[in-house]
Amino acid sequence: MDSLNPILLVEDSAKDIELTLAAFEESHIANRVIVLRDGNEALKYLRGNAEIALGIFPVVVLLDIKMPKVSGIDVLRVLKADPRLKQLPVVMLTSSKEGPDLAECYELGANGYVVKPVDFSELFEALKVVGKFWAVVNEPPQSIADGGKTLGTITARRT
Repeated sequence: MDSLNPILLVEDSAKDIELTLAAFEESHIANRVIVLRDGNEALKYLRGNAEIALGIFPVVVLLDIKMPKVSGIDVLRVLKADPRLKQLPVVMLTSSKEGPDLAECYELGANGYVVKPVDFSELFEALKVVGKFWAVVNEPPQSIADGGKTLGTITARRT
């Protein structure tokens, strides 16, 4: 098992998944990236994964808004209502510039809201910044509200 907590990427666009993974690789982010393709998969993972049960939580959940089955906003709503998962950092990665989406996500407890630039190189650079911040710079809470399970030490190879 990896000593670094994973990054959870919930995204239905194959192009955006590929670009995110490439940006993280170029940034030398050592955390494993778990890719889930819709909100339903994300909820199943967060509610029933063995690592989660052991207290190994993602260092960040990168969550698209517009997805099939269960939207990112609905996933966010469920996460922030769950005492065991509510401290997980959640960053909305979306093409939606709609004011109501942005306001609702922050009201529900999102930790960030990143509008994906249309330009490929701008998106690539934005993803590198987001990945480095959450995997290297951010200091996560030391425990989750379900009894003191720690998020663990989060480090990455630095360039």
